[in-house]
Amino acid sequence: MKLGVCYYPEHWPEEIWADDAARMKALGLTTVRIGEFAWSRIEPEPGRFEWEWLDRAVDTLSGAGMQIIMGTPTATPPKWLIDAYPDVLAKDAHGRVRNFGSRRHYSFSSTTYRRESARIVEAMAQRYGLHPGIVMWQTDNEYGCHDTVESNDDDARAGFRVWLKERYGDVGSLNTAWGTVFWSQEYRSFDEIDPPLATVTEPTPAHVMDWRRFSSDQVAVYNQMQVDVLRQNIGAVDTTHNFMGHFTEFDHYPVAAQVNVSTWDSYPLGFLEMAWWDDQTKLNHMRTGHPDFAAFHHDLYRGMARAGRFGVMEQQPGPVNWAGFNPAPLDGMVRLWSLEAVAHGAELVSYFRWRQAPFAQEQMHAGLNRPDNVADQAYHEAAQVAEDLAALGDIGNAEQADIALVYDYEAHWAHEIQPQSRNFRHDRLTFSFYSALRRLGVNVDVISQHHALDGYKLVLVPSSPMISESFVERAKKSDAHIVAGPRTGSRTENFAIPEALAPGPLQTLMGIKVALAESLRAGAEHAPSGGDDIIWREFIETDLTPLEVSSDGNGTVWQNADLTYLSAWPTEETLIGLVSDLYDGTPIVSKPIEGGLRIRRRGGYIYCLNYGPEAADLDSVLDGSLAGRYVLGSSLLKAGELAVLTAK
Repeated sequence: MKLGVCYYPEHWPEEIWADDAARMKALGLTTVRIGEFAWSRIEPEPGRFEWEWLDRAVDTLSGAGMQIIMGTPTATPPKWLIDAYPDVLAKDAHGRVRNFGSRRHYSFSSTTYRRESARIVEAMAQRYGLHPGIVMWQTDNEYGCHDTVESNDDDARAGFRVWLKERYGDVGSLNTAWGTVFWSQEYRSFDEIDPPLATVTEPTPAHVMDWRRFSSDQVAVYNQMQVDVLRQNIGAVDTTHNFMGHFTEFDHYPVAAQVNVSTWDSYPLGFLEMAWWDDQTKLNHMRTGHPDFAAFHHDLYRGMARAGRFGVMEQQPGPVNWAGFNPAPLDGMVRLWSLEAVAHGAELVSYFRWRQAPFAQEQMHAGLNRPDNVADQAYHEAAQVAEDLAALGDIGNAEQADIALVYDYEAHWAHEIQPQSRNFRHDRLTFSFYSALRRLGVNVDVISQHHALDGYKLVLVPSSPMISESFVERAKKSDAHIVAGPRTGSRTENFAIPEALAPGPLQTLMGIKVALAESLRAGAEHAPSGGDDIIWREFIETDLTPLEVSSDGNGTVWQNADLTYLSAWPTEETLIGLVSDLYDGTPIVSKPIEGGLRIRRRGGYIYCLNYGPEAADLDSVLDGSLAGRYVLGSSLLKAGELAVLTAK
């Protein structure tokens, strides 16, 4: 387990580099990420490289005992490159250029930019690929940030047509798959097809889905190019990319498969403000973050990572600069967030950033140190985390859980393309399932529907419209009970209603058919028995008797053998009751958790973390056999406090 920090030597006078490095080491940090935004300093003019300053930075940091994560600088192409190759710039839905002046100003589809990216990555890798102080390479930075996955530029349009031809073979097959006879949208050739952007009203759903698939594929192709160039020059050194939280614009699974370690950037307070939670929830957790947000992403990125290797590349240390409101964390939260990552199996927690920048766009973004170089609150909490890890010693591995939660990006896209209810959000439903599991104190693996199901006792599918035949076959062969939420199996791969209706392939596991679905306004008569402001219900044709019904007798929960189907948006309480009935594992908690307390097991330890806002008494929640096993903390936790117990 390593602690690290993000550092920008190009931002600071060279005479303080050595002191910075010495203080990092003394703090208990072991890794430092550099380089990911430094292209203009590395190559100030086309073909003229200035390596000397970066050589000295690398030698200074590694000489102090810091292990370096080197970032490729492709997220910020310099002005001279944009002036020489304006076709690099992305275009918005209306074809307007998104100009230079910030970051991420390129199109993933640009053939010019792929060439220039390969050139600068190769130059960096040849210079530093065998440097003993560099232990990992990061490709680019936060793919897709600032709505940059899709681009309406010439290369993207041309690439989309090639992608479609490879997928469908002939335009007649595409017309059939998309249903273009509707509204007289039939095409005579692939050259007639444009991205489904800036249309008068909604475009063909299958057209939109394929555009999103294509755009997502461009990210994976671009990342693979960088990994290939690096691998030719860096030997067996690890690679990574730093994904983001709450970001669904491209499919992360293929990119994660290309790198050795999946990392993500954890900003619990910023993401709380951007998410769907109501004002009271945001006030309750204003300084802590939502109890399940960071944990979900830890499980997500561990689940998609090679051999489960994941970490946090950027951990929020204080107020950020990009949310609607930017409060400071409650004292103790940086420590809590760090150890929660450890609890979920992280091998790295890296804080962003070493020192708050006194200039440019991120002046208001805190660091471990203030701009005047005085240690800030997070500095002291990072030091405490280093001491905590030393006290814990061997923290063990993150074993496979008994319960898996299926999360797919295409499922999210399908709900965005045809929501049918302005409140039906795939991510919101997924979090409801995840929160219910967390309140039961069980470990959870977040997986794709293509993941192996061996060893799981329970697999929850919150809502996957395009569930595959392959998943159903693996489910039949597994010992897992499957719980599928509303709209699962409701669409084919080409975004059409299945011939046999929903839930599509799941009908072979359970004799039900969705005859009709409706979404209702909150407060509607005969609403199902929960779901807060989200009322979605389906009318089922079947010979089965429902386990639960709404006030008018319409079934909402159905079960047959190893499949349970939810035909209405469930409450967390419904899910807690259902999982409690189905799961026969050994619980850590004696009853479902209320409030902001969360518990997670890793190796020989149980981690208890209180997101508040109220204090938590562990003696009233934990199984009695765990009493007195505290390694860190105690049984009474205030908001922002944690405890770690031995599990055996």
